[in-house]
Amino acid sequence: MDMTTETWRKSSYSNPDGGACLEVSDDLSPTLPIRDSKAPDGPALLFAAGSWSSFVAAVRTGTLRRHPPRRPAG
Repeated sequence: MDMTTETWRKSSYSNPDGGACLEVSDDLSPTLPIRDSKAPDGPALLFAAGSWSSFVAAVRTGTLRRHPPRRPAG
């Protein structure tokens, strides 16, 4: 998918000093593309808007917990 014509905005939660920033485009509703602002020519992840909202809500409420890495079988 060609994302060169998208209008991107930096997340309001991104670091104002330029590191650890996410950018989002609202042009493809109901799909929400997310990319790393440090790599604007790199890949974008595409999420259904509802799924992204659920993910953000889970992070905010703390219901999304990090699990320890799985060990390879064998």
